[in-house]
Amino acid sequence: MIDYITQYFATFDFVKFCDIAGFVLGLLYLWLEYKANIWLWLVSVVMPIIHGYAYLERGLYADFGMEAYYVLAAIYGYAMWCRRKSSGKPVLAITHAPARMLAIIGSATAVLWGIIYWALVTFTDSNVPLYDSFTTAVSIVALWALAQKYVEQWLLWLAVDAVCAVVYVYKQIPFTAVLYAFYTVMAVAGYFKWKKMAAQQAESAETE
Repeated sequence: MIDYITQYFATFDFVKFCDIAGFVLGLLYLWLEYKANIWLWLVSVVMPIIHGYAYLERGLYADFGMEAYYVLAAIYGYAMWCRRKSSGKPVLAITHAPARMLAIIGSATAVLWGIIYWALVTFTDSNVPLYDSFTTAVSIVALWALAQKYVEQWLLWLAVDAVCAVVYVYKQIPFTAVLYAFYTVMAVAGYFKWKKMAAQQAESAETE
């Protein structure tokens, strides 16, 4: 491990700088998401720019394309979370996704996975098209679910984070790999945190 770290910094370049900077911003983003803090959307505008460069240089083309989507989704998510009722309370509360919506999410993910996989195999030289397309497809849906404040968005991120952690080790982006390994653990904690918050908000709404 020590030899790996020494070798990593021996040939330090801008991609590795982006790897480290993205790691720091990623921790901040995760903490804000865990707390359901609206500032997570502002961090998610900067972070994709940094990660995007590293992904492009390492041949993770679908992940690179996702970064543009992340910026647009961050703007959408921020706008959704800013909406307020006349009482001043947020329009969106943390809730569980209805069964019908879960079916739609599953179907949308499968379709996106197939389309992105085909595009990677057809138009790029990616050597991890199956995994790159999977994490990209699930991330697209998960970010939308986050904007809706669905508790289940954490389960989607759990799948993404676990796969990404392995892929980024293979692609020699170690700091980002460690970040996503940590994300995997926090996705479990975040799910139970939001589940509890959803119950509290539902109880509060009933007493109003």
